[in-house]
Amino acid sequence: MDPITIVAAIVALGVGFGASTYTTKKKIGSAEEKAEKELDKAKKDAKKELEKAKEEAMKIADDARKDEQKRRNEIKDVEKRLLDRETNLDKKLDELDRRAEKLRKSEDESEELKNEIRAIRTKQQEKLEKIAKLSKKDAAEKLMTMTERDIKGDLEGLVAKLQNEAKDNAEELAGTIIVQAMERMASEVTAERTITALKLTDDEMKGRIIGKEGRNIQAIQKATGVDVMVDDTPGMVVLSSFDPIRREVAKRTMEMLMKDGRIHPGRIEEVVEKAQKEVHKDVMRAGEDAAREVGIVGIPKEVLQLVGELKYRTSYGQNVLKHSTEMAHIAGILAEQLGADVKTAKYAALIHDMGKALTHKMEGKHHHISGEMARKYGVPEEVAHAAEAHHDDMEATTTEALIVRVVDAISAARPGARNISAENFAERMKDLENTALSFDGVEKAYAISAGREVRVFVQPTKMDDLAAIKLARDLANKIESTMQYPGTIKVNVIRETRAIEFAK
Repeated sequence: MDPITIVAAIVALGVGFGASTYTTKKKIGSAEEKAEKELDKAKKDAKKELEKAKEEAMKIADDARKDEQKRRNEIKDVEKRLLDRETNLDKKLDELDRRAEKLRKSEDESEELKNEIRAIRTKQQEKLEKIAKLSKKDAAEKLMTMTERDIKGDLEGLVAKLQNEAKDNAEELAGTIIVQAMERMASEVTAERTITALKLTDDEMKGRIIGKEGRNIQAIQKATGVDVMVDDTPGMVVLSSFDPIRREVAKRTMEMLMKDGRIHPGRIEEVVEKAQKEVHKDVMRAGEDAAREVGIVGIPKEVLQLVGELKYRTSYGQNVLKHSTEMAHIAGILAEQLGADVKTAKYAALIHDMGKALTHKMEGKHHHISGEMARKYGVPEEVAHAAEAHHDDMEATTTEALIVRVVDAISAARPGARNISAENFAERMKDLENTALSFDGVEKAYAISAGREVRVFVQPTKMDDLAAIKLARDLANKIESTMQYPGTIKVNVIRETRAIEFAK
Protein backbone atom coordinates (compact mmCIF):
# COMPACT_ATOMS: atom_id res chain seq x y z
CA MET A 1 0.00 0.00 0.00
CA ASP A 2 1.26 3.42 -0.92
CA PRO A 3 2.01 6.02 1.72
CA ILE A 4 -0.65 8.34 0.54
CA THR A 5 -3.31 5.77 1.11
CA ILE A 6 -2.02 5.07 4.58
CA VAL A 7 -1.97 8.72 5.48
CA ALA A 8 -5.51 9.12 4.13
CA ALA A 9 -6.69 6.25 6.21
CA ILE A 10 -5.09 7.64 9.35
CA VAL A 11 -6.63 11.07 8.75
CA ALA A 12 -10.04 9.51 8.21
CA LEU A 13 -9.70 7.50 11.36
CA GLY A 14 -8.73 10.57 13.39
CA VAL A 15 -11.64 12.59 12.04
CA GLY A 16 -14.08 9.75 12.89
CA PHE A 17 -12.72 9.46 16.40
CA GLY A 18 -12.95 13.19 16.95
CA ALA A 19 -16.51 13.23 15.73
CA SER A 20 -17.38 10.32 18.00
CA THR A 21 -15.78 12.02 20.98
CA TYR A 22 -17.66 15.19 20.33
CA THR A 23 -20.96 13.32 20.17
CA THR A 24 -20.23 11.49 23.42
CA LYS A 25 -19.30 14.68 25.23
CA LYS A 26 -22.47 16.30 24.01
CA LYS A 27 -24.61 13.41 25.36
CA ILE A 28 -22.82 13.48 28.70
CA GLY A 29 -23.41 17.19 29.03
CA SER A 30 -27.11 16.73 28.30
CA ALA A 31 -27.41 13.96 30.95
CA GLU A 32 -25.60 16.05 33.53
CA GLU A 33 -27.90 18.95 32.86
CA LYS A 34 -30.96 16.74 33.24
CA ALA A 35 -29.61 15.27 36.43
CA GLU A 36 -28.98 18.72 37.87
CA LYS A 37 -32.55 19.70 37.04
CA GLU A 38 -33.93 16.58 38.77
CA LEU A 39 -31.70 17.25 41.74
CA ASP A 40 -32.91 20.85 42.01
CA LYS A 41 -36.50 19.69 41.79
CA ALA A 42 -35.94 17.07 44.49
CA LYS A 43 -34.29 19.66 46.72
CA LYS A 44 -37.25 22.00 46.26
CA ASP A 45 -39.75 19.14 47.09
CA ALA A 46 -37.74 18.14 50.13
CA LYS A 47 -37.61 21.74 51.28
CA LYS A 48 -41.43 21.99 50.96
CA GLU A 49 -41.98 18.72 52.89
CA LEU A 50 -39.56 19.87 55.57
CA GLU A 51 -41.38 23.18 55.94
CA LYS A 52 -44.70 21.37 56.08
CA ALA A 53 -43.39 18.96 58.75
CA LYS A 54 -42.00 21.88 60.75
CA GLU A 55 -45.42 23.58 60.62
CA GLU A 56 -47.21 20.39 61.80
CA ALA A 57 -44.65 19.90 64.59
CA MET A 58 -45.12 23.49 65.72
CA LYS A 59 -48.91 23.01 65.67
CA ILE A 60 -48.65 19.82 67.75
CA ALA A 61 -46.34 21.55 70.18
CA ASP A 62 -48.79 24.46 70.49
CA ASP A 63 -51.68 22.03 71.13
CA ALA A 64 -49.63 20.19 73.75
CA ARG A 65 -48.76 23.45 75.48
CA LYS A 66 -52.45 24.42 75.48
CA ASP A 67 -53.51 21.02 76.94
CA GLU A 68 -50.81 21.26 79.56
CA GLN A 69 -51.94 24.75 80.49
CA LYS A 70 -55.56 23.55 80.70
CA ARG A 71 -54.63 20.63 82.97
CA ARG A 72 -52.57 22.93 85.15
CA ASN A 73 -55.55 25.24 85.47
CA GLU A 74 -57.82 22.29 86.39
CA ILE A 75 -55.32 21.05 88.96
CA LYS A 76 -55.15 24.54 90.43
CA ASP A 77 -58.98 24.60 90.63
CA VAL A 78 -59.03 21.24 92.38
CA GLU A 79 -56.35 22.29 94.80
CA LYS A 80 -58.27 25.47 95.52
CA ARG A 81 -61.50 23.51 96.20
CA LEU A 82 -59.67 21.08 98.46
CA LEU A 83 -58.11 23.95 100.30
CA ASP A 84 -61.52 25.59 100.72
CA ARG A 85 -63.01 22.34 102.00
CA GLU A 86 -60.17 21.84 104.42
CA THR A 87 -60.70 25.37 105.68
CA ASN A 88 -64.46 24.72 106.10
CA LEU A 89 -63.80 21.44 107.92
CA ASP A 90 -61.41 23.17 110.27
CA LYS A 91 -64.06 25.80 110.99
CA LYS A 92 -66.70 23.09 111.59
CA LEU A 93 -64.39 21.15 113.89
CA ASP A 94 -63.70 24.30 115.84
CA GLU A 95 -67.46 24.92 116.07
CA LEU A 96 -68.06 21.34 117.27
CA ASP A 97 -65.38 21.70 119.89
CA ARG A 98 -67.03 24.91 121.14
CA ARG A 99 -70.45 23.21 121.25
CA ALA A 100 -69.05 20.17 123.05
CA GLU A 101 -67.50 22.46 125.61
CA LYS A 102 -70.83 24.26 126.08
CA LEU A 103 -72.63 20.89 126.48
CA ARG A 104 -70.15 19.76 129.11
CA LYS A 105 -70.70 22.98 131.01
CA SER A 106 -74.51 22.55 130.68
CA GLU A 107 -74.31 18.94 131.96
CA ASP A 108 -72.27 20.04 134.94
CA GLU A 109 -74.80 22.78 135.69
CA SER A 110 -77.71 20.31 135.29
CA GLU A 111 -76.10 17.83 137.63
CA GLU A 112 -75.58 20.57 140.22
CA LEU A 113 -79.26 21.57 139.87
CA LYS A 114 -80.36 17.93 140.29
CA ASN A 115 -78.29 17.57 143.42
CA GLU A 116 -79.79 20.77 144.82
CA ILE A 117 -83.35 19.55 144.00
CA ARG A 118 -82.66 16.17 145.64
CA ALA A 119 -81.36 17.89 148.73
CA ILE A 120 -84.42 20.18 148.88
CA ARG A 121 -86.82 17.20 148.40
CA THR A 122 -85.04 15.24 151.12
CA LYS A 123 -85.32 18.16 153.53
CA GLN A 124 -89.05 18.58 152.69
CA GLN A 125 -89.69 14.86 153.21
CA GLU A 126 -87.94 14.96 156.57
CA LYS A 127 -90.01 18.00 157.63
CA LEU A 128 -93.26 16.25 156.51
CA GLU A 129 -92.35 13.07 158.42
CA LYS A 130 -91.67 15.18 161.55
CA ILE A 131 -94.98 17.00 161.17
CA ALA A 132 -97.03 13.82 160.44
CA LYS A 133 -94.98 11.64 162.80
CA LEU A 134 -95.01 8.91 160.04
CA SER A 135 -92.32 7.59 157.75
CA LYS A 136 -92.86 7.46 153.99
CA LYS A 137 -93.38 3.69 154.01
CA ASP A 138 -95.85 3.83 156.93
CA ALA A 139 -97.81 6.62 155.25
CA ALA A 140 -98.08 4.66 152.00
CA GLU A 141 -99.30 1.54 153.81
CA LYS A 142 -101.86 3.52 155.80
CA LEU A 143 -103.15 5.19 152.65
CA MET A 144 -103.47 1.86 150.83
CA THR A 145 -105.30 0.30 153.76
CA MET A 146 -107.80 3.15 153.94
CA THR A 147 -108.37 3.07 150.17
CA GLU A 148 -108.80 -0.70 150.11
CA ARG A 149 -111.33 -0.57 152.98
CA ASP A 150 -113.34 2.14 151.22
CA ILE A 151 -113.55 0.54 147.77
CA LYS A 152 -113.40 -3.19 148.62
CA GLY A 153 -117.16 -3.61 148.75
CA ASP A 154 -117.67 -1.69 145.53
CA LEU A 155 -115.01 -3.74 143.75
CA GLU A 156 -116.53 -7.04 144.87
CA GLY A 157 -119.92 -6.03 143.55
CA LEU A 158 -118.43 -4.81 140.24
CA VAL A 159 -116.45 -8.03 139.75
CA ALA A 160 -119.49 -10.21 140.42
CA LYS A 161 -121.55 -8.16 137.98
CA LEU A 162 -118.90 -8.37 135.28
CA GLN A 163 -118.53 -12.13 135.76
CA ASN A 164 -122.26 -12.72 135.40
CA GLU A 165 -122.43 -10.52 132.33
CA ALA A 166 -119.43 -12.32 130.82
CA LYS A 167 -121.05 -15.74 131.40
CA ASP A 168 -124.33 -14.64 129.85
CA ASN A 169 -122.62 -13.05 126.88
CA ALA A 170 -120.25 -16.00 126.43
CA GLU A 171 -123.09 -18.52 126.36
CA GLU A 172 -125.08 -16.42 123.94
CA LEU A 173 -122.05 -15.76 121.72
CA ALA A 174 -121.00 -19.43 121.73
CA GLY A 175 -124.50 -20.51 120.78
CA THR A 176 -124.61 -17.98 117.96
CA ILE A 177 -121.22 -19.06 116.59
CA ILE A 178 -122.10 -22.77 116.68
CA VAL A 179 -125.48 -22.21 115.01
CA GLN A 180 -123.91 -20.09 112.30
CA ALA A 181 -121.27 -22.74 111.65
CA MET A 182 -123.93 -25.48 111.45
CA GLU A 183 -126.04 -23.41 109.06
CA ARG A 184 -123.05 -22.75 106.78
CA MET A 185 -122.23 -26.48 106.64
CA ALA A 186 -125.67 -28.04 106.17
CA SER A 187 -124.83 -31.18 104.14
CA GLU A 188 -126.91 -34.07 102.91
CA VAL A 189 -126.98 -37.31 104.89
CA THR A 190 -127.13 -40.68 103.18
CA ALA A 191 -127.19 -43.90 105.18
CA GLU A 192 -124.71 -46.47 103.92
CA ARG A 193 -126.05 -49.89 102.98
CA THR A 194 -124.49 -53.32 103.35
CA ILE A 195 -125.34 -54.68 99.88
CA THR A 196 -124.46 -53.75 96.30
CA ALA A 197 -126.50 -54.89 93.28
CA LEU A 198 -125.18 -55.41 89.74
CA LYS A 199 -127.33 -55.94 86.67
CA LEU A 200 -126.67 -59.09 84.61
CA THR A 201 -126.29 -58.66 80.85
CA ASP A 202 -128.15 -61.93 80.12
CA ASP A 203 -129.02 -65.29 81.66
CA GLU A 204 -125.94 -66.91 80.11
CA MET A 205 -123.75 -64.56 82.15
CA LYS A 206 -125.47 -65.86 85.28
CA GLY A 207 -124.33 -69.38 84.46
CA ARG A 208 -120.78 -68.21 83.79
CA ILE A 209 -120.63 -66.48 87.15
CA ILE A 210 -121.81 -69.60 88.96
CA GLY A 211 -119.49 -71.89 86.96
CA LYS A 212 -119.36 -75.62 86.83
CA GLU A 213 -120.54 -77.02 90.17
CA GLY A 214 -120.36 -73.44 91.54
CA ARG A 215 -116.56 -73.24 91.36
CA ASN A 216 -116.51 -69.67 89.93
CA ILE A 217 -118.81 -68.19 92.54
CA GLN A 218 -116.86 -69.99 95.27
CA ALA A 219 -113.61 -68.58 93.91
CA ILE A 220 -115.10 -65.04 93.93
CA GLN A 221 -116.35 -65.43 97.49
CA LYS A 222 -113.00 -66.80 98.66
CA ALA A 223 -110.93 -64.09 97.00
CA THR A 224 -113.10 -61.14 98.04
CA GLY A 225 -114.76 -62.26 101.27
CA VAL A 226 -118.13 -61.10 99.92
CA ASP A 227 -121.31 -63.15 99.79
CA VAL A 228 -122.46 -63.39 96.14
CA MET A 229 -126.18 -64.05 95.54
CA VAL A 230 -127.42 -64.66 91.99
CA ASP A 231 -130.77 -66.35 92.53
CA ASP A 232 -132.52 -63.96 94.94
CA THR A 233 -133.22 -61.13 92.48
CA PRO A 234 -133.95 -61.88 88.78
CA GLY A 235 -131.43 -60.33 86.41
CA MET A 236 -129.26 -59.07 89.26
CA VAL A 237 -126.16 -60.11 91.20
CA VAL A 238 -126.25 -59.04 94.83
CA LEU A 239 -122.99 -58.56 96.72
CA SER A 240 -123.41 -58.60 100.50
CA SER A 241 -120.80 -57.62 103.08
CA PHE A 242 -120.60 -55.31 106.05
CA ASP A 243 -117.13 -54.16 104.85
CA PRO A 244 -117.52 -51.46 102.14
CA ILE A 245 -113.99 -52.00 100.81
CA ARG A 246 -114.65 -55.68 100.20
CA ARG A 247 -117.91 -54.82 98.46
CA GLU A 248 -116.16 -52.28 96.25
CA VAL A 249 -113.45 -54.78 95.28
CA ALA A 250 -116.08 -57.43 94.55
CA LYS A 251 -118.17 -54.96 92.53
CA ARG A 252 -115.24 -53.98 90.31
CA THR A 253 -114.23 -57.60 89.96
CA MET A 254 -117.71 -58.57 88.76
CA GLU A 255 -117.87 -55.64 86.35
CA MET A 256 -114.50 -56.53 84.77
CA LEU A 257 -115.38 -60.23 84.57
CA MET A 258 -118.76 -59.58 82.92
CA LYS A 259 -117.18 -57.13 80.48
CA ASP A 260 -114.38 -59.54 79.57
CA GLY A 261 -116.52 -62.68 79.48
CA ARG A 262 -113.69 -64.98 80.56
CA ILE A 263 -114.68 -66.32 83.98
CA HIS A 264 -112.70 -69.10 85.65
CA PRO A 265 -110.88 -69.38 89.02
CA GLY A 266 -107.45 -68.40 87.66
CA ARG A 267 -108.87 -65.35 85.87
CA ILE A 268 -110.93 -64.43 88.95
CA GLU A 269 -107.81 -64.21 91.13
CA GLU A 270 -106.06 -61.96 88.57
CA VAL A 271 -109.06 -59.65 88.30
CA VAL A 272 -109.48 -59.45 92.10
CA GLU A 273 -105.82 -58.41 92.45
CA LYS A 274 -106.30 -55.76 89.75
CA ALA A 275 -109.49 -54.49 91.43
CA GLN A 276 -107.68 -54.24 94.77
CA LYS A 277 -104.97 -52.08 93.14
CA GLU A 278 -107.63 -49.82 91.60
CA VAL A 279 -109.39 -49.44 94.95
CA HIS A 280 -106.03 -48.57 96.53
CA LYS A 281 -105.55 -45.81 93.94
CA ASP A 282 -109.06 -44.55 94.63
CA VAL A 283 -108.25 -44.52 98.34
CA MET A 284 -105.21 -42.27 97.74
CA ARG A 285 -107.21 -40.05 95.39
CA ALA A 286 -110.02 -39.74 97.95
CA GLY A 287 -107.52 -38.69 100.64
CA GLU A 288 -105.90 -36.11 98.36
CA ASP A 289 -109.30 -34.74 97.29
CA ALA A 290 -110.42 -34.41 100.91
CA ALA A 291 -107.22 -32.56 101.86
CA ARG A 292 -107.59 -30.29 98.84
CA GLU A 293 -111.26 -29.64 99.66
CA VAL A 294 -110.53 -28.41 103.19
CA GLY A 295 -107.38 -26.54 102.10
CA ILE A 296 -104.67 -28.47 103.97
CA VAL A 297 -101.33 -29.06 102.24
CA GLY A 298 -98.26 -30.99 103.30
CA ILE A 299 -100.09 -34.02 104.74
CA PRO A 300 -97.83 -37.15 104.73
CA LYS A 301 -98.67 -39.77 102.10
CA GLU A 302 -99.34 -42.46 104.73
CA VAL A 303 -101.85 -40.23 106.52
CA LEU A 304 -103.60 -39.44 103.22
CA GLN A 305 -103.99 -43.17 102.59
CA LEU A 306 -105.62 -43.72 105.99
CA VAL A 307 -107.91 -40.74 105.43
CA GLY A 308 -108.83 -42.05 101.97
CA GLU A 309 -109.79 -45.44 103.42
CA LEU A 310 -112.44 -43.65 105.45
CA LYS A 311 -114.37 -43.29 102.17
CA TYR A 312 -115.29 -46.94 102.59
CA ARG A 313 -115.89 -46.81 106.34
CA THR A 314 -119.06 -45.93 108.19
CA SER A 315 -119.73 -44.88 111.75
CA TYR A 316 -123.29 -45.71 112.79
CA GLY A 317 -124.24 -45.58 109.11
CA GLN A 318 -122.53 -42.20 108.54
CA ASN A 319 -119.73 -42.10 105.96
CA VAL A 320 -116.59 -41.33 107.98
CA LEU A 321 -114.79 -39.40 105.22
CA LYS A 322 -117.80 -37.13 104.65
CA HIS A 323 -118.11 -36.76 108.41
CA SER A 324 -114.41 -35.78 108.65
CA THR A 325 -114.49 -33.23 105.80
CA GLU A 326 -117.68 -31.73 107.21
CA MET A 327 -116.00 -31.45 110.59
CA ALA A 328 -112.94 -29.80 109.04
CA HIS A 329 -115.08 -27.09 107.44
CA ILE A 330 -117.02 -26.43 110.67
CA ALA A 331 -113.79 -26.45 112.70
CA GLY A 332 -112.27 -23.84 110.38
CA ILE A 333 -115.31 -21.59 110.81
CA LEU A 334 -115.28 -21.90 114.62
CA ALA A 335 -111.50 -21.41 114.84
CA GLU A 336 -111.75 -18.25 112.78
CA GLN A 337 -114.53 -16.90 114.98
CA LEU A 338 -112.67 -17.77 118.21
CA GLY A 339 -109.24 -16.58 117.09
CA ALA A 340 -107.69 -20.07 117.18
CA ASP A 341 -105.32 -21.61 114.63
CA VAL A 342 -107.54 -22.39 111.63
CA LYS A 343 -105.08 -24.77 109.93
CA THR A 344 -104.50 -26.82 113.09
CA ALA A 345 -108.24 -27.14 113.75
CA LYS A 346 -108.99 -28.18 110.16
CA TYR A 347 -106.06 -30.60 110.00
CA ALA A 348 -107.00 -32.30 113.28
CA ALA A 349 -110.68 -32.53 112.34
CA LEU A 350 -109.82 -34.15 109.01
CA ILE A 351 -107.63 -36.90 110.53
CA HIS A 352 -109.41 -37.35 113.88
CA ASP A 353 -111.13 -40.61 112.84
CA MET A 354 -108.39 -42.14 110.66
CA GLY A 355 -107.86 -44.72 113.39
CA LYS A 356 -111.16 -46.29 112.32
CA ALA A 357 -109.35 -47.50 109.19
CA LEU A 358 -107.08 -49.59 111.46
CA THR A 359 -109.35 -50.75 114.29
CA HIS A 360 -109.65 -54.19 112.68
CA LYS A 361 -105.84 -54.46 112.57
CA MET A 362 -104.71 -52.76 115.81
CA GLU A 363 -105.79 -52.96 119.42
CA GLY A 364 -107.10 -49.83 121.10
CA LYS A 365 -109.66 -47.10 120.68
CA HIS A 366 -109.80 -45.38 117.32
CA HIS A 367 -108.92 -41.89 118.60
CA HIS A 368 -105.81 -43.17 120.37
CA ILE A 369 -104.81 -44.97 117.17
CA SER A 370 -105.35 -41.70 115.28
CA GLY A 371 -102.98 -39.85 117.60
CA GLU A 372 -100.41 -42.65 117.48
CA MET A 373 -100.41 -42.79 113.67
CA ALA A 374 -100.26 -38.98 113.38
CA ARG A 375 -97.14 -38.83 115.56
CA LYS A 376 -95.61 -41.82 113.77
CA TYR A 377 -95.83 -40.14 110.36
CA GLY A 378 -94.60 -36.71 111.46
CA VAL A 379 -97.83 -34.75 111.96
CA PRO A 380 -97.28 -31.70 114.25
CA GLU A 381 -97.89 -32.45 117.93
CA GLU A 382 -100.63 -29.83 118.33
CA VAL A 383 -102.56 -31.47 115.47
CA ALA A 384 -102.02 -34.99 116.83
CA HIS A 385 -103.22 -33.94 120.31
CA ALA A 386 -106.33 -32.21 118.96
CA ALA A 387 -107.20 -35.32 116.89
CA GLU A 388 -106.60 -37.72 119.78
CA ALA A 389 -108.53 -35.71 122.39
CA HIS A 390 -111.88 -35.55 120.56
CA HIS A 391 -113.41 -38.01 123.07
CA ASP A 392 -113.89 -37.46 126.79
CA ASP A 393 -111.42 -40.09 128.03
CA MET A 394 -108.54 -37.71 127.27
CA GLU A 395 -108.18 -34.10 128.43
CA ALA A 396 -108.22 -31.46 125.70
CA THR A 397 -105.52 -28.94 126.63
CA THR A 398 -105.75 -26.60 123.62
CA THR A 399 -108.46 -24.49 122.07
CA GLU A 400 -108.13 -26.41 118.79
CA ALA A 401 -108.68 -29.73 120.61
CA LEU A 402 -111.86 -28.39 122.20
CA ILE A 403 -113.05 -27.16 118.80
CA VAL A 404 -112.54 -30.64 117.28
CA ARG A 405 -114.47 -32.20 120.17
CA VAL A 406 -117.34 -29.75 119.70
CA VAL A 407 -117.61 -30.15 115.93
CA ASP A 408 -117.51 -33.95 116.27
CA ALA A 409 -120.59 -33.72 118.47
CA ILE A 410 -122.21 -31.25 116.05
CA SER A 411 -121.67 -33.48 113.00
CA ALA A 412 -122.75 -36.67 114.74
CA ALA A 413 -125.79 -35.22 116.53
CA ARG A 414 -127.64 -33.93 113.47
CA PRO A 415 -130.97 -35.71 112.91
CA GLY A 416 -130.52 -38.74 110.64
CA ALA A 417 -126.74 -38.52 110.59
CA ARG A 418 -126.19 -41.88 112.24
CA ASN A 419 -127.81 -45.29 112.38
CA ILE A 420 -127.02 -47.06 115.62
CA SER A 421 -128.36 -50.48 114.56
CA ALA A 422 -126.21 -50.57 111.40
CA GLU A 423 -123.11 -49.75 113.40
CA ASN A 424 -123.89 -52.44 115.96
CA PHE A 425 -124.33 -54.95 113.14
CA ALA A 426 -120.97 -54.04 111.62
CA GLU A 427 -119.27 -54.34 115.02
CA ARG A 428 -120.77 -57.79 115.48
CA MET A 429 -119.47 -58.89 112.08
CA LYS A 430 -115.96 -57.65 112.92
CA ASP A 431 -116.02 -59.44 116.26
CA LEU A 432 -117.07 -62.64 114.50
CA GLU A 433 -114.17 -62.41 112.03
CA ASN A 434 -111.66 -61.49 114.75
CA THR A 435 -112.76 -64.50 116.78
CA ALA A 436 -111.98 -66.78 113.85
CA LEU A 437 -108.65 -65.09 113.15
CA SER A 438 -107.55 -65.62 116.75
CA PHE A 439 -106.90 -69.34 116.03
CA ASP A 440 -103.49 -70.50 114.78
CA GLY A 441 -103.30 -71.57 111.15
CA VAL A 442 -106.20 -69.36 109.99
CA GLU A 443 -105.32 -67.42 106.84
CA LYS A 444 -108.57 -65.55 106.16
CA ALA A 445 -111.97 -65.26 107.81
CA TYR A 446 -115.11 -63.68 106.32
CA ALA A 447 -118.46 -63.13 108.00
CA ILE A 448 -121.17 -63.49 105.34
CA SER A 449 -124.94 -63.94 105.04
CA ALA A 450 -125.62 -61.14 107.54
CA GLY A 451 -123.56 -62.92 110.18
CA ARG A 452 -125.28 -66.29 109.83
CA GLU A 453 -122.10 -67.85 108.44
CA VAL A 454 -118.39 -67.42 109.02
CA ARG A 455 -116.16 -68.75 106.25
CA VAL A 456 -112.64 -69.63 107.42
CA PHE A 457 -109.70 -70.40 105.11
CA VAL A 458 -106.82 -72.23 106.75
CA GLN A 459 -103.18 -72.71 105.73
CA PRO A 460 -102.99 -76.25 104.27
CA THR A 461 -99.32 -76.67 105.18
CA LYS A 462 -99.97 -76.01 108.87
CA MET A 463 -103.29 -77.82 109.27
CA ASP A 464 -104.49 -81.19 107.99
CA ASP A 465 -108.09 -82.30 107.45
CA LEU A 466 -108.58 -83.60 110.99
CA ALA A 467 -107.22 -80.35 112.42
CA ALA A 468 -109.63 -78.40 110.19
CA ILE A 469 -112.57 -80.40 111.55
CA LYS A 470 -111.37 -79.76 115.12
CA LEU A 471 -110.97 -76.05 114.32
CA ALA A 472 -114.59 -75.83 113.17
CA ARG A 473 -115.75 -77.35 116.46
CA ASP A 474 -113.47 -75.17 118.62
CA LEU A 475 -114.51 -72.02 116.77
CA ALA A 476 -118.19 -72.83 117.16
CA ASN A 477 -117.71 -73.40 120.88
CA LYS A 478 -115.84 -70.09 121.26
CA ILE A 479 -118.55 -68.19 119.39
CA GLU A 480 -121.22 -69.74 121.63
CA SER A 481 -119.36 -68.84 124.80
CA THR A 482 -118.16 -65.31 123.94
CA MET A 483 -120.72 -63.75 121.58
CA GLN A 484 -124.39 -62.86 121.62
CA TYR A 485 -126.30 -63.34 118.36
CA PRO A 486 -129.76 -64.24 117.11
CA GLY A 487 -130.34 -67.67 115.54
CA THR A 488 -127.43 -69.87 114.56
CA ILE A 489 -124.04 -69.27 112.94
CA LYS A 490 -122.61 -71.71 110.42
CA VAL A 491 -118.87 -72.28 110.76
CA ASN A 492 -117.42 -73.23 107.35
CA VAL A 493 -113.71 -74.21 107.45
CA ILE A 494 -112.09 -74.56 104.01
CA ARG A 495 -108.72 -76.22 103.44
CA GLU A 496 -107.38 -76.10 99.88
CA THR A 497 -104.12 -77.49 98.56
CA ARG A 498 -102.64 -76.36 95.25
CA ALA A 499 -99.72 -77.84 93.31
CA ILE A 500 -98.29 -75.51 90.64
CA GLU A 501 -95.54 -76.32 88.12
CA PHE A 502 -94.47 -74.81 84.79
CA ALA A 503 -93.66 -76.69 81.58
CA LYS A 504 -90.77 -75.03 79.75
